[in-house]
Amino acid sequence: MSISLQKGQKVSLSKENAGLSQVLVGLGWDEAQPKGGFFAPKPKPIDCDASALLLRNGKLRDKADLIYFGNLSHMSGTVQHMGDNLTGAGEGDDEQILVDLARMPEEYDRIVIVVNIYQALKRKQHFGMIQNAFIRLVDAKNNREMCKYNLTENYSGMTAMIFGEIYRHNGEWKFSAIGQGTNDPGLGELANRYV
Repeated sequence: MSISLQKGQKVSLSKENAGLSQVLVGLGWDEAQPKGGFFAPKPKPIDCDASALLLRNGKLRDKADLIYFGNLSHMSGTVQHMGDNLTGAGEGDDEQILVDLARMPEEYDRIVIVVNIYQALKRKQHFGMIQNAFIRLVDAKNNREMCKYNLTENYSGMTAMIFGEIYRHNGEWKFSAIGQGTNDPGLGELANRYV
């Protein structure tokens, strides 16, 4: 049974899911219907990009620890981005990140999952133009959804989002639903929050 999370809520992944080894992080969103008249120009599709930041002692220590559409796989082989969706069209997950918790090198204690809008400032786009955004964690072994966090707040003006984090605490993997919007113009600035 999947747990529906609220902002700030934490859940133990290891305790409720014995033998959990791989987690699929699914992220999804839809464009809100644009408001405008019949002759209003058609806006550019919103290109949201999911990324994973692998932290050591809470810090991003190396660019190689940033997994995104330009670096699809971590050097350890434990985190893999499954590919870039340029429009968010379609049902279900728009982007997925596979995390091998069992093989995660001990020095990594936190995996932060973020989403930013590609060229948000140039395209004049923000998360207020997005609806139905969510992050969900699935046991990759049996494809069972463990938890889901629907982002329901108004994030108008925000160009990036810290969706949630998977972290190690007392030898146990946990997930925290964050849902924090930021004004970072791109992934580089978002990643700099953790340097």
